[in-house]
Amino acid sequence: MNERADAAASLRGIARIEGKVRGRSGWYAGYLWLFAAWQLVLVPAVLLWHGPAGATAGALANAVVVVGLSLFATRQPVVPRGHAGTHLAVIGAWAVAYVLALVLGLTVFPDSVPFAAVAALACALPAAVAARREARAA
Repeated sequence: MNERADAAASLRGIARIEGKVRGRSGWYAGYLWLFAAWQLVLVPAVLLWHGPAGATAGALANAVVVVGLSLFATRQPVVPRGHAGTHLAVIGAWAVAYVLALVLGLTVFPDSVPFAAVAALACALPAAVAARREARAA
């Protein structure tokens, strides 16, 4: 009978730990939502604010956001399963969208507010889709 009690206590402990881990694993969805929201500000600023002042302000603001998100991510005690692959896919898709937005926005559609809005949405889309998926999984 003592072995059953020990086994039941061990299972309760495991269930408690699993509950804490699941509760803390939703941080990545928030991270991705913040990254997506930042794209809605960054992309139009880069495409529409030209000159040294715009480049400096955009670079500094982007550095602050990236450093802040990176510090936030490194302080999290739980990393979701498959995090590295998901993160690489999200950042890869974002990089393709961002480079395409910059090339088209600076050459074909210079100073186009509608294009800047669409480009911002396109750059935010990979992170938003992944954030929605992560939120459902957590």
